[in-house]
Amino acid sequence: MDRRILIKNVFKLILVLLIFNYSYLFQYIPIIIFKMDVKNISLATNVWLNFFANVCLMIVLALLYRKELVNEFKKFKAKFFDNINVGFNYWILGTFIMIVSNLIINAFFKTGGATNEQLVQKMISNLPYIMLLNAGLVAPFNEEIVFRKAFKNIIKNKYIFAIVSFLVFGFVHVLGNASSWVEYLYIIPYGALGAVFALADYKTDTVFTSISMHMFHNFFLTLLSIII
Repeated sequence: MDRRILIKNVFKLILVLLIFNYSYLFQYIPIIIFKMDVKNISLATNVWLNFFANVCLMIVLALLYRKELVNEFKKFKAKFFDNINVGFNYWILGTFIMIVSNLIINAFFKTGGATNEQLVQKMISNLPYIMLLNAGLVAPFNEEIVFRKAFKNIIKNKYIFAIVSFLVFGFVHVLGNASSWVEYLYIIPYGALGAVFALADYKTDTVFTSISMHMFHNFFLTLLSIII
């Protein structure tokens, strides 16, 4: 890789991580416009604010990577069924690891599930169809651009890319919500999905493979939660 391109991609990764980390600040746009009392925001309003922030983030990320995304979408569409087949096979593997590791953690430590997942379930029960859009479509796009696309631009080794994706994706879903050291074990199930999405992305050479599988995974689980 050309050194100038590498440096550019490194700075772009840092920028994207910062934007992702502080994307919650987009929530202050409607808060300021509608003069909301931040001390008395209901859970339902919080879901709407989170959705708004995620949509804003999606727009920013799409603009930052617009040329690359256009090219990768063409590549994804050209071999649509092959790419979906690759992505689906990796998704099955990741889901299997996720389920088994979750069962083992819950069996040994009786945690009742990751705190992050419990928070998501509360949000789903409050505004189910907004969460179907948020968790099922918008969030997967954002996470795949940040944790797959941005990292893949600087990590060209398949296995290092998968390992980094495992660790970063796992930590992001646990860090900040963990109430005890046991919760950090949930890095394994979350990270497993991150790793297989990275492998699918790498093999097909288009981030839209992992985006489609991530959307399918989240949309299916959210819809299942709504039905149940």
